[in-house]
This record gives sequence, C-alpha cells and structure tokens, in this order.
Amino acid sequence: MSKHEQRSEQAGRAAALLLAEAVRRIYPEAKLGMGGLVNQGFYYDFDFSEESSVPTSAELAAIQEEMRSVAAESSRRSVMRLSRAEAQRLFEEKGELWKAELLREADKDEVLLLKRDAYLDLILEEGMPPNDAESAELSFRLLSVAGAYWQGDSGNAVLQRIYGVAFESAEELESYLIWQEEAQHRDHRKLGKQLELFMFADEAPGMPFYLPKGTILRNELERLAREFLQKFGYEEVRTPFIMDRAMWEQSGHFEHYRENMYFSELDNTQVAVKPMNCPGHMLMFKSKRHSYKELPIRYAEFGQVHRYEFSGALNGLFRVRTFCQDDAHLFVRPDQVEEEILRTIELIQSVYELFGFAYSLELSTRPQHSMGSDEQWELAEAGLRRALEAAQAPYAVNAGDGAFYGPKIDFHIKDALGRSHQCGTVQLDFQMPGKFGLSYIDERNEKRTPIVIHRAVYGSIDRFLGILIEHYAGAFPLWLAPVQVMLLPVAGAHEVYASELREKLAATGIRAEVDKRNEKLGYRMREAGLAKIPFVAVVGDKEQAGGSLQVRERGDGNQREYGVESFVAMVSEQFRGRKS
Repeated sequence: MSKHEQRSEQAGRAAALLLAEAVRRIYPEAKLGMGGLVNQGFYYDFDFSEESSVPTSAELAAIQEEMRSVAAESSRRSVMRLSRAEAQRLFEEKGELWKAELLREADKDEVLLLKRDAYLDLILEEGMPPNDAESAELSFRLLSVAGAYWQGDSGNAVLQRIYGVAFESAEELESYLIWQEEAQHRDHRKLGKQLELFMFADEAPGMPFYLPKGTILRNELERLAREFLQKFGYEEVRTPFIMDRAMWEQSGHFEHYRENMYFSELDNTQVAVKPMNCPGHMLMFKSKRHSYKELPIRYAEFGQVHRYEFSGALNGLFRVRTFCQDDAHLFVRPDQVEEEILRTIELIQSVYELFGFAYSLELSTRPQHSMGSDEQWELAEAGLRRALEAAQAPYAVNAGDGAFYGPKIDFHIKDALGRSHQCGTVQLDFQMPGKFGLSYIDERNEKRTPIVIHRAVYGSIDRFLGILIEHYAGAFPLWLAPVQVMLLPVAGAHEVYASELREKLAATGIRAEVDKRNEKLGYRMREAGLAKIPFVAVVGDKEQAGGSLQVRERGDGNQREYGVESFVAMVSEQFRGRKS
C-alpha cells in the first residue's frame, strides 16, 4: 500500500470516529454500531431508538457541522488501552450492547478506547487514531443514509449506516465531488432508462429486460466475441438451464455455492437452475471418446445463468440475479497448458484494447474453502505464474481469492473515470475433470485425465454492458450505437427521400432511422443529441434536389454536406473498422 493510500485510510478512520461522536451529541439515545472503510469513503452504523429519530439525508449537514466542532476540541480527548474484558464491561454498563458484542467476538487481549469526557468509542483497526490537530484539518462530506445488516449478516438486525468521504485537503475533496458528479451523470441505470436500453420490473426482481436498443448492444458484443472465437479455434455450444441436483453435488457447486443457487423439483427429482456453465461442458466432453490428438478442445457458450443475490445487493446491471456469461472451457493436455493460457491472455487483451481499456492482472490463489490436494494447487498456481511471466505481464497476487476448484488470473479494466472492474478471468482446474471422470487416450493408448481451463472475456455480458454505458457516458462508438444515423426530413415533402436514404444505409448494414414526428426541426435535433446518436442528417429541398445530406457528427457543432454515396461509404468504413 502506498503512503498516499495509507493516509487516505487514516483520514477515513478519523472521520468515522468524528461522525460517531457527532451523532451521539445530536441523538443522545443512539447506540453505536461499528465504523469502517468502503471504496473511496467511510461509514458508521447506528441503532436509533425511534424510527422518527433516524436522520434524513437533508439532516446530514447538521451532523457535518457537529463533526467540525468535535474535531476542533483538542483538549479533552485521550486514548486508553484496556483489556478486552474490561472494555466489554464498560460498554455493557453504558448500554452499548453492539460494542460489547464486537468485543466478545474480538480475538485481541487488549483494545484501544477513544475517550472524551463521558464519551467512549472502540478502536479495532490497526494503528493509532490521528491526533486532534490532524482531525481538525480533515475535509469531509457526508453523502447518504441507508439500512445495513449488522456485520453484513442478513440474519441480524438492520441498523442505519451513514456514508461519507474524507480527505487531507479541501482540494482533494473538491476534486472528488466533481468526480462524483460526473459519475452520477454516467450512471448506467439513469442512462439505460434515458436511452431506452433496458428496464427492470417488480414481476422479475433483479432480472433485466432488454429493450430493442439494448438488445442491439448485446448482439454487437456477442458478434465481436464470436469473431474472436472463430479466430482462436473455439466451438460454440449450448447447455440446458436446469440440470439434476446430483450433478451439482458431483461438481462441488452444491457444497461450495448452494446459497446462491435456485432449486426445484422435476419428475420427482431435485433439480437446480444453473449458476455456471462448466458442468454442462464436462458432460459434453464425456459423451464421446477422445484421442490426445484432438486436444485442445475449446467449448464456448453464451450461457444464461441464475444466481441468488440479496435484494439489498442488487445494483442495476452490475449485480443481477440472471446474466449471460461469455463462458468457455478448454480441455487440454499437461504439455498444452502454458500455450493455451498465453493464447487466452492474448484473446482477452485484444478485446479490451479494441474498447481502449487499460487493464491490470491479478493472480488469485487458493481460498479457505476449496477442493483438491496441496500438490494439485501448487502445480496449478505455478502453471499460471509461468504463463504470466512468459507473457511478460506484470501482475499482483490476491491471496485466497481463487475459485474453489482452482487458482485464476483476473483482468481488472479501468473505465473513463479510473474505476476498476474485474471482468475477464482465466482459471486452471485440476479438480472438476476428475470429479466427472473425464479422460482421453494418450499416445500409449492409456487413459489420461485432461486439465480444464475456464475462461471468460466479458465475464458477465450484462455487467460489461453497464460498464460500457458508464465508460462512454452513453455516447457509444459508431459500431456499437443502437441507432447510428438519424435522418431528419425538414417537412413532410422530404419524408420519402429520407426513407430512401434509410434503405440505402440499411442495405450496407447501417442502423438508421427517420424521425417523421410533427415537431419542429430544432426540437428533433435536440432529441437526437440527447439520444447520443453518432450522425444526424437533415434533408430538405436543396438536399433532395442535389442528392445530398447536411450531416452533424456527434461532438461537432458544425454541419457538413455530403453526397449520398460518399456519406454511406464513410459511415460504412467507420462501422466495419470498429473505431472507438
């Protein structure tokens, strides 16, 4: 962790302590839960005695002011070191039962308490809190209030969580607020509705409905992926949505993943809706005899999967209950592992570069709950390390975050706002082939167990689409845009000409529409601009007589006149070249 990151975390922890004391001053009956850090901010959980006393978002400003008052009082604060048992007794006497529960579960013999007059708070994080002078210099902003399960467990009570951000200087805070405003402007949920891409409905919570324009986006992403599948030698397959529960027990998913699965009964047999595609591909490989000369065999699927998520965790396309994985499984011999991983890394890099994404790589190692022997995991992790080194790809190690069946290489892409998203993955699996009894015949006519490489490029197509919406702020490159050209006839007399132009564009694969609404031209042009359409073409008497169009390209306030053939050729060239 860099020094800047350490200072940022320290600022967040200091602000969380200020927040707790400020809330207790304004709401004396509130009980303290726990505070912590979240991405780019901090939080603190509170138990308010009455529902009516829970602060609203509008009341956060008053809490902020009280935080500044707390920070300015430098004389009465001290830090005490007590035994865990003594600290627990103190909080129980004060009726702070959430703090007492934290101490009962803590694995420390001694803890730190922050004390100011009769006020006490618990410091569980490593390191001492900042002094009051440092707290007084903090710049912070409270952002929102939301419900949160105590310690993140849905079986526990719901407390009220106040979120905020804190920085060492006012300049950093101002930069963050500008960044946050831009992030809200790019919010894929807002743009998805504005651009008519997708919707959600109470009848299918957490499951997206793709509208015509959103379906075009998905189709373009799949078309791109299929081109790479063909180039890299994959065979596309499809597997059922529902399969026998016994198969999921065999694969290990039931033991390690059942809390996220949907189950039902079919013909008196327990079945499950697939949360992953891999077991189906194992069955396909097992369905026939294979020679070592056939390997590698590469199965790819755009598989719709279903995974249970708590309603509070759902977040637009970023966290849903059903999504499409661009999944693939490569069945390889031991001598092919490194080469196939290198080819897979090359494939993923080629796709991300087309979108202009910067990315970083991470090697995720054996998790606490996993299948297989130490030797198998060591071999798998060593294989991924060798491939990364052969690819000359810098990477970080994320200890304990591998899949339950094997280690993995994760690709983290950075969007236009610098946010990181884990999308692509390459996973090495020595476990599942054995569980399914997979084999091939080697050159000595003996049975051998193949190794499986799991890989995804987009990860979830739905989530990747949400990332793209925010990355481009809805202004998609021409090849992705649902409507690429909007034709605006000046009057009714020009509608036939505009329709003929649309047909010419459509004949070359260009997605064009004609806006024939009985609205003023200026209004229709503004509407096309809000829809972020790449090209808007106006046709009137002059254009109809001369076989031309007046074209305005998105982001360029100037109009240019094009002949019909030259315009069609220009747009077609950009479309085919997938320029971003």
